[in-house]
Amino acid sequence: MEKPAVSDRAGLEDRAGLEERTALVEVDGADRQLRGAEGGEVEPQPQTPRKSSSTRSSRKSFRLDYRLEEEVTKSRRDKHGRWINPWSTWRFPAYSTLLRFLLLDKNHSNVPTSKEVLDNELPVLVPYFVQDPDLSGQIRSASNSDGDPGLRVTWLGHATVLVELDGLNILTDPIFSQRASPFQFMGPKRFRGPPCTVEQLPRIDAVLISHSHYDHLDAGSVASLNARFGGELRWFVPLGLMDWLVKVGCENVMELDWWEENCVPGHDDITFVCTPAQHWSKRTALDDNKALWGSWSVLGPDHRFFFAGDTGYCASFLEIGRRFGPFDLAAIPIGAYLPRDVMQGQHVDPEEAVKIHQDVQAKHSLAIHWGTFALAYEYYLEPPVRLREALEQKGLELDSFFTLHHGETRLVTSQEVEVFD
Repeated sequence: MEKPAVSDRAGLEDRAGLEERTALVEVDGADRQLRGAEGGEVEPQPQTPRKSSSTRSSRKSFRLDYRLEEEVTKSRRDKHGRWINPWSTWRFPAYSTLLRFLLLDKNHSNVPTSKEVLDNELPVLVPYFVQDPDLSGQIRSASNSDGDPGLRVTWLGHATVLVELDGLNILTDPIFSQRASPFQFMGPKRFRGPPCTVEQLPRIDAVLISHSHYDHLDAGSVASLNARFGGELRWFVPLGLMDWLVKVGCENVMELDWWEENCVPGHDDITFVCTPAQHWSKRTALDDNKALWGSWSVLGPDHRFFFAGDTGYCASFLEIGRRFGPFDLAAIPIGAYLPRDVMQGQHVDPEEAVKIHQDVQAKHSLAIHWGTFALAYEYYLEPPVRLREALEQKGLELDSFFTLHHGETRLVTSQEVEVFD
């Protein structure tokens, strides 16, 4: 299995971190575990922090390399060196099915052309951090008597989410462009614009990228974020994507395999783990599945966040829940699922999204990947309706898996979820 690669600015210290924690596993055995590896608390072992040769890199030695466990699903390549999905639930549609989808199937998305109708059905709100930038980073629940900070999440459309967790600001799959395409004059166009610009964002410490598709890895947004934050922003990407980010100018890039972990320099108490997802990758005519795809598990001292990225349903979500759950918040896709014979392997429907919510042991989940681009053929307002029905069928509280308006924010605490515009 390949070791995680890092860009030069990220420093050699991160390479040493994986080697040292792998050695610890071999010497000390499986009884030394990462905090809460099976969802509980583990008595901390004393250790001396490593001294970093770079002021930008500060790494501790994690105590368990999950790739060494037999029961986890490891990433795999085919004989041509391309990544594959190792589950029986994966299926890519036949070319005849794709042709039928593109040429014959009826598109039921029916997105209105009227801005007034869309503003009423799917309003785009001005995020709180644009209205009052001083509020960014001040996460407190007035009703939380013990004063524990909460976890704050803002939906910025599609799979772009701003999560404020234990002192870090984390952005997922940023796309602020009008089209999910290599060209801004053609390709899927947003029917709901971004609620803010990159310049209006608060400080961003880390960006999570799930895979290489244009609606999740947007060149314009990457360039804008890099221009604003430069080497202070750490990018977490699956194997095969680091070179692409370095070529567009990003300096602080961490490339990880499934079950590998790393952190933001100076924030060793928050662990970022690349975890499995069932999907595929492609940006050009010849690079099918040359880059890995994945989900992300973020494990902080007080809160845990799971980002499913873009995925079909597979058994690894149970593995993720067993090792890292429960999560205080998960961001799970609910849209772009019809017709099922085309989309099932790569995109969950709302019913499967609820299964992921349960598998990863999420206390709360935010619905993403809907209401922004018309990428499939379901009615554009259907995903949240089916989500509510699926929750009712499972006997789950409706607010445990919620939707937000574009630009809307929720503060999630152990006692409650607070909503503010």
